[in-house]
Amino acid sequence: MKGEVTEMINFDKDTIVRNYDYIYSQRETIEKIADDLCAEGFDLLFFTSSGGSMAMMQPFVHFVNVYSKLPVDGMVSADFLLEGCNRLSDKSVAFMTSKSGDTKETIECANKLKEMGVRIVSVCGKENTPLEQLSDYAFVYKDGRPQELVFYFIIGKILYNAGYFKEYPDFADNLKYLGNALAEVRIACDKKCYDYAEKYCKEPYNIWIGSGDLWPTTYSYSMCVLEESLWVRTKSVTSADFFHGTLELVEKDVCVTLVCGEGVTRPQDLRVKNFVENLTDKFTCFDTKDYELPGIKDEYRKYLSPVVMNAILQRIGKNMEVITNHSLEIRRYYRKSNY
Repeated sequence: MKGEVTEMINFDKDTIVRNYDYIYSQRETIEKIADDLCAEGFDLLFFTSSGGSMAMMQPFVHFVNVYSKLPVDGMVSADFLLEGCNRLSDKSVAFMTSKSGDTKETIECANKLKEMGVRIVSVCGKENTPLEQLSDYAFVYKDGRPQELVFYFIIGKILYNAGYFKEYPDFADNLKYLGNALAEVRIACDKKCYDYAEKYCKEPYNIWIGSGDLWPTTYSYSMCVLEESLWVRTKSVTSADFFHGTLELVEKDVCVTLVCGEGVTRPQDLRVKNFVENLTDKFTCFDTKDYELPGIKDEYRKYLSPVVMNAILQRIGKNMEVITNHSLEIRRYYRKSNY
């Protein structure tokens, strides 16, 4: 019957947990990268890559900024190739990631960083790729998910070593349970996500809003999934910037979606919610606070909003793919044309 789901689409809990455990099992190896970087010293932590890969790392720029005084910066690789970054030196560390390991702008950026003497730490989806070969330190996650777990270990341990995150060992111990917790989040949110996908898959215009460490998630999901993979016309805007322009486009029949996290910018999200929910009949809020994380202490939830929200949003895409009969793998131009 329409609107009813008897079985989750494209979901295998055992595979989700197994892929998570693949990365977690290598915690010590990943943490050693952080220890080596701290022993060598650095004057800047610099994050750069392309598209969704860069968006995946951006919450950790936020993480370092909010929870430490360590110097940090981030740029899309294509921008760095033209603009450069005057804060970089041969004492800096660059973090890069690519699922394919051969993204054009990312590789060009890695070569430029290498020429500058910047140490490169890469997180790649495949072995023996150009990015891995250009790196001083590399971790290949293969089918492991989520990739963010690698950065929770590296960045968390760097902050711990620098005296900013004394809870890190306990936090990392808690992460042992996160794979199962994220699978449970997917189960808990699936009905809401299915109904959302069914109701709004044909909307001519969508506004997506998020803030803080969930802004990269909002931007990436709207761009890389809704626009790139499903060809859904979407406008993404931060919760703060929403009140400086985009609010004027909200009407009774405009589809507005808010992603709400548990970090320091949550008040911005709630401000949007309070303003929008009575102006349109097509408002939806996906809030990480609504979902339990078995095995994870409450005080650590504020760090985990990006991976929790990604688990939720994945269920929208998986359901919309089937509802619209539009495969997430279809592309017209990406890696098919010269541009």
